[in-house]
Amino acid sequence: MAYLSIVALIPLAAVVFKSLDGGIDSFWNSVTNDQAVAALRLTLIASVIVVLVNAVAGTLIAWVLVRDEFPGKGFVNSLIDLPFALPTIVAGLTLLAFYGPDSPIGVNLAFTKVSVVLALLFVTLPFVVRAVQPVLLELDTEMEEAAESLGAGKMTVFRRIILPNLLPAIIAGGGLAFARAVGEFGSLVLITGNIPFDTQAASVFIFAQVESDNPVGASAVSVVLLLVALVVLLFFGWLSKRALRHEE
Repeated sequence: MAYLSIVALIPLAAVVFKSLDGGIDSFWNSVTNDQAVAALRLTLIASVIVVLVNAVAGTLIAWVLVRDEFPGKGFVNSLIDLPFALPTIVAGLTLLAFYGPDSPIGVNLAFTKVSVVLALLFVTLPFVVRAVQPVLLELDTEMEEAAESLGAGKMTVFRRIILPNLLPAIIAGGGLAFARAVGEFGSLVLITGNIPFDTQAASVFIFAQVESDNPVGASAVSVVLLLVALVVLLFFGWLSKRALRHEE
């Protein structure tokens, strides 16, 4: 508890206290001004989209990596973890080079809302994949074979046997992806252009407030993101436990 307090709890408490330096009215004004609301709205909407996409794509990727055999499988499996290892500012530069004005494929998504989603998809890709993979590896395929031998179709087997086993892991991975997307900064700075009321995410808005010598406003918006991430993680944790109980 002492270690946890020094590393996380005390710094988080300091941010909360800093956000209240000007009183409740100042806190409320900081988080409800038009620019802050626009940044928070964009971040939350983009994060929800990212979770939905990753829940499907991440599960499919995990399925292919576990159930299929193909040349280069080990390399692809290692590639999944690249967003974890790559500095996020490098990820932003990579995306800008590929999807920016000088795109080699002729697709310019830079400085658009789509670029926000694209950057968040890149950095959150591993979460659902790595959450689902171990469950698939441990899943007893004899149940699937028995169901098929009794006349169940592929979709029925997936819906009645496989999906209920995977659902807790998908939910857990989705919760982590949402939390990461809400707080992502480095990959967004370059490709989004940080345009207020358009492509400015909440984390970049916080950085702009710090640069503008407004640490109280930056702390206030940070507390909102912290609360949102905490509530969502608790909610996803509850969903995951409920899915486990239903499976039992």
